[in-house]
Amino acid sequence: MHSKHLRARQLLERVAFACAFVLLLLATALAPARAQVTGAEVTHMLVERGDDGILLSTTVKFDLPTVIEEALAKGIPMFFVAEAAIYRDRWYWYDKRVSYAARHMRLAFQPLTRRWRLQVSSSPIGNSGLVLGQMFDTREEALAAVQRISRWRIADASAIDPDSTQFVEYRFRLDVSQLPRPFQIGAVGQSEWNITASRVQRLELDHPR
Repeated sequence: MHSKHLRARQLLERVAFACAFVLLLLATALAPARAQVTGAEVTHMLVERGDDGILLSTTVKFDLPTVIEEALAKGIPMFFVAEAAIYRDRWYWYDKRVSYAARHMRLAFQPLTRRWRLQVSSSPIGNSGLVLGQMFDTREEALAAVQRISRWRIADASAIDPDSTQFVEYRFRLDVSQLPRPFQIGAVGQSEWNITASRVQRLELDHPR
C-alpha cells in the first residue's frame, strides 16, 4: 500500500512539473524582453589553512530576477555552480593552475509540499534526484544556503608552495546549460538569466580561529 501511494505521489509530481513547464514556456515566449541587471557580487571571501587542506568561505549577494522566481515557483529547478582555482605566478609563462574545485547546486521548489530542496555535489547533478539534499521552509533560507559557502575544501595543503606567489580565483554563476532546452534557447542574450560573480585575490592564508 505504501509503494502505491509513493508511485501515485511521484506521478502527480511529474504531471505538475510538466504542466508548469508548458505554462511557463508559453509565458516566457509571449512576454516582452525585459532588461534587468542582477547585480551579483562577491561580498566576502576568506581562505584558511585547515587540518585537511585549504578552506574557502565566500558570500555572494544577488536578487533573483522575476523570470527565475516564476520558474522556480512552478517547479523548474535552477542550477548554480561555484568554482575555485589556485594559480601559481610564473613570470616566464602563463600562470600555472595548481588546484581546482567545483560545487554544483540544484535549487528546486516542491509545489506539493511547499518546501524548498537544495542538492549539492562536486559534479553536475542534473534532474536525476539521486543526490541527497537539504530541505528548507522558505525561499529566503534556501537561497541563503546557495549564496553562502563555509569552509569549503578546495585544495590539499601540499598544493601550496610557500616560496611562490599564488592567488585564488573564485567564480559563481547560474548554469543555464542544465536548464530544459527551450529555456536555454530563451536565455540567450537575456540579461535576467545572467547571474555571475567573481573575485581574484592573492593567497595569504589565515589560520582558523
